[in-house]
Amino acid sequence: MAETEFKPSLSLLDATMIVSGSMIGSGIFIVSADITRNVGSSGWLIAVWLITGLMTLIAALSYGELSGMFPKAGGQYVYLKEAYSPLVGFLYGWSFFTVIQTATIAAVGVAFSKFLAYLIPAVSEDRVALDLGFLTISPAQLISITLIVLLTYVNTRGVKEGKFIQTTFTVAKLLSLFGLIVFGFLFMKNDVWSANWNDVWSIRSLSKEGTFQDYTTFAALGAVAAAMVGSIFSSDAWNNVTFIAGEIKNPKRNIGLSLFLGTLIVTIIYVAANLMYIAVLPLTEIASADKDRVAVAASNVIFGNAGTVIIALMIMVSTFGCNNGLILAGSRVYYTMAKDGLFFPKAGTLNRFSVPQWSLWVQCVIACVWALSGKYGQLLDMISFVVVLFYILTIGGIFVLRIKRPDLERPYKAFGYPLLPVLYILMGLTFCILLILFKPQFTWPGLIITLSGIPIYYLAVASQKKSI
Repeated sequence: MAETEFKPSLSLLDATMIVSGSMIGSGIFIVSADITRNVGSSGWLIAVWLITGLMTLIAALSYGELSGMFPKAGGQYVYLKEAYSPLVGFLYGWSFFTVIQTATIAAVGVAFSKFLAYLIPAVSEDRVALDLGFLTISPAQLISITLIVLLTYVNTRGVKEGKFIQTTFTVAKLLSLFGLIVFGFLFMKNDVWSANWNDVWSIRSLSKEGTFQDYTTFAALGAVAAAMVGSIFSSDAWNNVTFIAGEIKNPKRNIGLSLFLGTLIVTIIYVAANLMYIAVLPLTEIASADKDRVAVAASNVIFGNAGTVIIALMIMVSTFGCNNGLILAGSRVYYTMAKDGLFFPKAGTLNRFSVPQWSLWVQCVIACVWALSGKYGQLLDMISFVVVLFYILTIGGIFVLRIKRPDLERPYKAFGYPLLPVLYILMGLTFCILLILFKPQFTWPGLIITLSGIPIYYLAVASQKKSI
């Protein structure tokens, strides 16, 4: 027998683990190489992570007000719909379904497979499992699809099963990351550390070959924006907990608190991890790490030949838990959209375990298509612009709703209002403008995908009117 409403069964700890677990995937182990190539100094490497962390914390603190006002499934989709219009909410939901969530699930799944290949070379992404003529499929892609299907199935059995995996794997990866950082500092090289902090604020391009090239002042700003694409991707998905508000105990209190605690924990770990990289690897080795796998290079210095296996296991645990959180949370957005008549009607139903089973499986199908295509990585770079744009709109919604809906109960008000929300909006707009100027290839694809939802929205509205 199908259920008609969600059951609150997630505690503050569970919610915090969803925030942290959804944020930490494979990015922290990889993207520092590209950041270093863009900025060319230890000071700016850490600054990029601190700026991203500050933006994430401000956004999380600001979302606390919105989650307290609308403590129900759907999260950011609901906030945008209530602050602006159903169309704006739908465009977010459309982007979320077509790329933001589904392509991220695919990318994280393939990251799991890539590092499994360190232990089992037969599943390498460089091998061919199936050659269909028009499409070549690697064992890594098949493993990724298997993982996505498995975690989707587990989450169709109820939120308790999903939360057990989430909490267990997130605690494991937080402890293992903490352990890696501690061992890194225990075995740090004083000469490497000292050399990396020379000329600490010179911002310049650093090639994989170890050569530097100076920027003009204006181009340096563009380099920081390009560098932040990686750190923002690594810090994204913190808002996933807002999508499952209907299943959290005391959501008016616990969502805002879990957002703050989860993002703070991850920000501290990310900055500490990068300080550890600087402590054991020369800057040129961070920039030129094989396939950008900085953590593998650092772990080999710390643990010797066993380092590669240690990092492979850590990333497998990390990406497994991350994908579970993404899969669990994402389906609740489509459920809420369906309830508004803006998605497939079946997506708005719950199974006997009180979870949106149909939404979970349709999300699974799209994620598997992305995994087969192999194009998810490029799209995720390109969607960073749109992700930040929607965050800006959502935080701007706090100001809009204080004018439009002053009567709504606000059990928690945005910390530092109006200064911190304004600061985030200014930082986010600066990031987006610099990407438009210096990395247009990171902007227009995401905009096209988002805007393609406009005719689909009006078709959905027209179809809804006909059915009435």
